[in-house]
Amino acid sequence: MSQEPDGRIVAHSQKPDDHNRTAHPSFAEAFKFWLKLGFINFGGPTGQIAIMHHELVEKRKWVSNQRFLDALNYCMILPGPEAQQLATYIGWLLHGMRGGAVAGGLFILPSVFILFFFSYVYAAFGNLLIISSLFDGLKPAVMAIVAAAVVKIGGKALKSSAMIAVAALAFAAIFFLKAPFPIIVLGAGLIGLAGSAFWPAQFNLSQDGKEGDPEKEYVLICEDPLACHTNPSRKRDATLILTFGLLWIIPVVILSLSSAFFLAEGLFFTKAAFLTFGGAYAVLAYIAQAGVEQFGWLTAPQMMDGLGLAETTPGPLIMVVQFIGFMAGWSYPGIGNPLLGGIVGSAIATYFTFLPSFLFIFLGGPYIEKFRRNRRLSAVLSCITAAVVVVVLNLAVWFGLHVLFPQAAGFNWFGAVVGLGSFIALQWGKQGIITIILASGAIGFAKFLAMTALSG
Repeated sequence: MSQEPDGRIVAHSQKPDDHNRTAHPSFAEAFKFWLKLGFINFGGPTGQIAIMHHELVEKRKWVSNQRFLDALNYCMILPGPEAQQLATYIGWLLHGMRGGAVAGGLFILPSVFILFFFSYVYAAFGNLLIISSLFDGLKPAVMAIVAAAVVKIGGKALKSSAMIAVAALAFAAIFFLKAPFPIIVLGAGLIGLAGSAFWPAQFNLSQDGKEGDPEKEYVLICEDPLACHTNPSRKRDATLILTFGLLWIIPVVILSLSSAFFLAEGLFFTKAAFLTFGGAYAVLAYIAQAGVEQFGWLTAPQMMDGLGLAETTPGPLIMVVQFIGFMAGWSYPGIGNPLLGGIVGSAIATYFTFLPSFLFIFLGGPYIEKFRRNRRLSAVLSCITAAVVVVVLNLAVWFGLHVLFPQAAGFNWFGAVVGLGSFIALQWGKQGIITIILASGAIGFAKFLAMTALSG
């Protein structure tokens, strides 16, 4: 192996399989993709995972299905936004920490500007009707994208009777018993650990290099851990902890010297980033309650409007924290200028919410890569994958019900038609996700214009 000028590790192997591999993307190529992803990652964690699986595994072949699922499993057990962490992980795999920083940063950066603009419109004019109408076509399209992803990921993950049984148990736990997601993951991991010892044929299902997911077709990523950034070390870990510690402490000190109000905001979102498990929907419930009842940063109706805005714009659902921070700063009398308060409040909420996510990936990623071929860990991750498929399915059903049966309304026939058409175009028409998103958005906008003309 050798290191290229842009920092990539390139393997100089003479194996006959190497000519079948997808070429390693340059940093510029990856940058363009991550920027594009930031504008099309609609649909919350389920939609975003579906889009990344389609783009990275099936279309570009930058990572194998098994490597994608291993990364997803790790991100699902972390606190914070799993889809953004998954993008950070894959960006780190491809181009080291700068790749992870770019992937994770661009995953949220477009939504930062989009949500800021919409938050200002909402705070200044108090109406999101036009904005929400523009996204009527996008929600059912995302529903179709998620459904297609569940079919594909589930088909690749549930390849033995043991995995199907684990998935069935996870579904019973989450659907009937309302068990917390961390408990489901822990239980699935323990089943995998026991299964690797007593029924290895049913539980050791890592697909790398096997038929159905041949590793030789995908980008070669640091196969020699001693020669690249996936090699863990205590010095590296200490440096990361010190660096991220300073990135947190310095802003906290500045806020403590300037504004107790914004300091409280920063400390709260730091706590939320570290202590909230169970995916975006569990996190949102905690943050919404605190923002409305504990701190009084916004009202309950405003919170609901913010959630709707976060669901219909690109970026993770947890980006609603920016809306909360904007509304908190907008209404804070101590800063004088509401717009300036909104800028500061939204920046603080976003920064302190997402900073720990990068630390989790850069610190833990090398250990996941080091042990991912270990048979026992493979069995544990395979069982967690089976549970994750069910969790994604559960969230997909939740999202679909909200699209097809909106509150205070009957069945959404428009959404059903757009969703079915999008699913057919994606599954059998082989249309790209960008085409589907643009077309569905245009259909939603056309509907809005038609309804406006008829009512006028």
